[in-house]
Amino acid sequence: MHVKDQVVVVTGGGNGIGEALCRRFHLEGARAVVVADLDADAARRVAAAVDGMSVVCDVAREADVRALATAATKAYGKIDLFCSNAGIFLEGGLEAPDADWDRIFAVNFKAHLYAARAVLPEMIAQGGGYLLQVVSAAGLLTQIGSALYATSKHAALALAEWIAIEYGDQGIKVSAVCPQGVRTRMLLGEQSERNSFLKAGSVSPEEVAEAVIAGLAAEQFLILPHPEVAIYFQRKAADYDRWLRGMRRLRAKVVGSAGVDGSD
Repeated sequence: MHVKDQVVVVTGGGNGIGEALCRRFHLEGARAVVVADLDADAARRVAAAVDGMSVVCDVAREADVRALATAATKAYGKIDLFCSNAGIFLEGGLEAPDADWDRIFAVNFKAHLYAARAVLPEMIAQGGGYLLQVVSAAGLLTQIGSALYATSKHAALALAEWIAIEYGDQGIKVSAVCPQGVRTRMLLGEQSERNSFLKAGSVSPEEVAEAVIAGLAAEQFLILPHPEVAIYFQRKAADYDRWLRGMRRLRAKVVGSAGVDGSD
């Protein structure tokens, strides 16, 4: 897909990766960019910069996602590319309270489900469409320090795979963006063990947007702003037990000291 002349919706478009995507889609000549965010001021700011429309949307609420799709379709007649970008990070393992599990799965997984439910019928009726799911390398690998993030991102990737298989013959394209560290508020604004090994190899949101444009043009399912993630994923598949041992060693370094480089 080439974004020129397409109607694009981006959730979490008020900052970080979402904002970079909105700006890049506009530069690529999108007919319209709909900026959706829980932060109304941020959504309006980015929408003004890209001559687009802003919509306040809580992606954890299916009614909000449906209202977003309806508003975009009413304004521009259709949606060609729906980018489910909004996401959150919470630390914690098995001891994390159920409220945290419910919250992170609502945003990191169910939001993708709600988006697909909202837009796929119209996309199929119009002869095709594209779902761009911003997931994480954690969906392919794992996330040290957060069972919540790792499992919610695995679920999001699994859903994207299933949609690509189930609806691919009906004109539906799917891409899953799986970066490691990205210099956004999620990474830079937290003081956690997660930061200690992801900052060094992090990329800018604009670099993610560049990878997305290339991935959409090639209609690749996996878009990897950090190419080394493909190598890590191959190693995991080739020898799962060895990979687990290596991740345990990495975890010990991350937990035991600051400033360790590595992959999630």
